[in-house]
Amino acid sequence: MLRRCVAAVAFIAAFSTGAAAPADTADTAPQYHVGETIRLFHPNVARNWRGAQTEGLLTTIWYPVDAELPEAPHDIGEPGAPIFRGHPSVNKAPLSSVHQKYPLLLLSHGTGGSADSLDWLASALAAQGYVVAGVNHPGNNALEPLTREGFILWWERATDVSEVLDALLADPTLRPRIDTDRVGAVGFSLGGYPVLELAGARTNFPAFEHFCRSPAADAICRPPEMERLKDKSDAPGALSPKATASLARAGASYRDARIKAVFAIAPALGEAFDNTSFTEVNIPVSLIAGAADVTAPVETNIRRIGGFLPKADLVLVPGAAHDTFLDTCLPAVVDRLANICKDNPGVDRDAIHTQTIERALDFFARTLPSKTL
Repeated sequence: MLRRCVAAVAFIAAFSTGAAAPADTADTAPQYHVGETIRLFHPNVARNWRGAQTEGLLTTIWYPVDAELPEAPHDIGEPGAPIFRGHPSVNKAPLSSVHQKYPLLLLSHGTGGSADSLDWLASALAAQGYVVAGVNHPGNNALEPLTREGFILWWERATDVSEVLDALLADPTLRPRIDTDRVGAVGFSLGGYPVLELAGARTNFPAFEHFCRSPAADAICRPPEMERLKDKSDAPGALSPKATASLARAGASYRDARIKAVFAIAPALGEAFDNTSFTEVNIPVSLIAGAADVTAPVETNIRRIGGFLPKADLVLVPGAAHDTFLDTCLPAVVDRLANICKDNPGVDRDAIHTQTIERALDFFARTLPSKTL
């Protein structure tokens, strides 16, 4: 597993201990330290039909804790072989009692990645007073073997996020600490797609297939992570009956009205949307990507999406590539994992992370404001 686990019982205690504090009194949260835990949620519909080994939704949760509690450093990766620098966190700490309730952000990772690969962002948001819950999408995460269904059935990622939200709000120890009027979503790369669907976007799967069969097809049609698949067949007949049924509902609405704003980083699958896809999107959307992104090429992804959402914020960061928005790699692995660790000359990954964090905080402060002054 990509991170050290905090016992679930500690997290339950964390949310239930501490005296109830008054509701938020300011839009700008104080600086907190960061607590982390992992929960395994079991939705009503089993997720292992995608061929994944995990039958539940493994979810990392970052949350604000009192600043006087000491944070301990930790890195991200297999034990003894870490890859990324992690944000320091507090083990077995209660959720801060500064406020009674905190806004919630739901997090969706990129292709073949994990919630941990966005620790830089989730931790920074938690340090400013957000509870952040990042699901590891079954069949398409770094914690278990990848599956064809996990790559193909993108819209099911939106159901993962909604089911995590269901679980958080059904938990008697968590719900009282979450401000249900202030729920947003954040996604990176392929994870940028489900947060748009949660906002109300609809998929045109045949259009994406047509694009990928055409001379215009680009890198988004065959992500490099697909090379890790044991079964690389593209034949639809190889899919299970349940996966085939999922394909039939690709164009359905996966809008979750509980989510009030979405922030998409280097969003992928722009060619799966058309000029009718966003007619039901009526919540604020913010888009950011690297101007030098060749993994989710700018013109066919973020610019295409932004063209359908003229009211959305859209920022292109000069020099930044796709993986610039992953965690910062530890020095020992930079040369070995240059494809994800090395940025373009003159690009400072940490500085771009800071810029992105500031944009996200500003966006959510405007779109998920506290109701009390």
